[in-house]
Amino acid sequence: MPSTQSTDQTMQRYLVLLRPEDPDRGVRVLAELAQATVVIRSRDTGTPRQPPCVLVFDHIGAARVHCTAQTRQRLADAAASGNSAILAIEPERTVYAIAEAGGPATGPEPVVSGASWGVHAVGADASPYTGKGIRIAVLDTGLDLSHPDFAGRPVVSRSFVEGEFVQDGNGHGTHCAGIAAGPASPASQPRYGVAGEAMLFVGKVLGDEGRGGDGDILEGIDWAVEHGCHIVSMSLGSPVEPGQGYSTVFEEVARRALAAGTLIVAAAGNESRRPDAVAPVGHPANCPSILAVAAVDSALRVAPFSCAGLEGEGGEVNVAGPGVDILSAWPAPALHRSISGTSMATPFVAGVAALHAQADASARAALLGERLVQSCQALQDPVRDVGAGLVRAPSGA
Repeated sequence: MPSTQSTDQTMQRYLVLLRPEDPDRGVRVLAELAQATVVIRSRDTGTPRQPPCVLVFDHIGAARVHCTAQTRQRLADAAASGNSAILAIEPERTVYAIAEAGGPATGPEPVVSGASWGVHAVGADASPYTGKGIRIAVLDTGLDLSHPDFAGRPVVSRSFVEGEFVQDGNGHGTHCAGIAAGPASPASQPRYGVAGEAMLFVGKVLGDEGRGGDGDILEGIDWAVEHGCHIVSMSLGSPVEPGQGYSTVFEEVARRALAAGTLIVAAAGNESRRPDAVAPVGHPANCPSILAVAAVDSALRVAPFSCAGLEGEGGEVNVAGPGVDILSAWPAPALHRSISGTSMATPFVAGVAALHAQADASARAALLGERLVQSCQALQDPVRDVGAGLVRAPSGA
């Protein structure tokens, strides 16, 4: 009989959800069951993490465990017992920067009154609010830290990708950060940013190739919650099959983030090929407590690639943002570029959320999400495609 030792000893990564009532007990139980080194993210001093390792995200009560199938079974049995410090365990997924499959936009960026069409469409150019005092975390491929449009502006940043710095070698993260919080008056371009005075937090959770793991995303969320970010913008994810449910771990983490005052918005995904094929909202945007964002074009019609709310609880599209031919920042030497995707729509929603949060100090977390939905402009396309409609900035009237 062939040996199964090699299979049993293969190391895999899993996500673990801990009971929030006694986090210290959860750490002890994890250490005992995993028989591994435990690192608590917020107390990490940069010690190299060698597998087997348990990395605990203590502000959201979750962990990433690098372990064998045998250890996974012990953790699963503990979760199934109902009286353990462990609530759930699931495999770590690979997630990607969500960029439209067709690549960069080929047409010129429409400009209206000195602003990109997207900034004008959401009303940010007419709003008296700038996002001042509001913290936006963009979890993506990083940021071009030397970009002239961000010169002299304080940016809090950290990389959660092993072996890579925050500096963006991909472009996707710089583009998304520019949409959410780019300057109101860039030197050489029309205005493309929504909340130009928001406090920008950049977490690199995807590598320069545009790929990462669920654990890095959770680590970035934990960091954002720790720093009191009001909004987390995630233009990332992975496709789901029709009928596939949402992640138990991500849903509970999103609920805990809301309880801490942090609203998470995420891209619905770009797997549709309308009108022939419409795909469901992807992971993690399909979690009920995460605001799922669809993309519309300059005619305010749903983009051909934008995923739809085909599932029940958690699979809905909540709101829409501009997502076709979107101008924003790009790493040098290009500095600026227009691309398309629900990735672009998501930071529009994050930026508009910052304007609403500045306008009303009581609009935080779930209430902020409700405010976004309530202020949407109704669109022609059905709710399954665009949710409540196009997000709109507060007018101040």
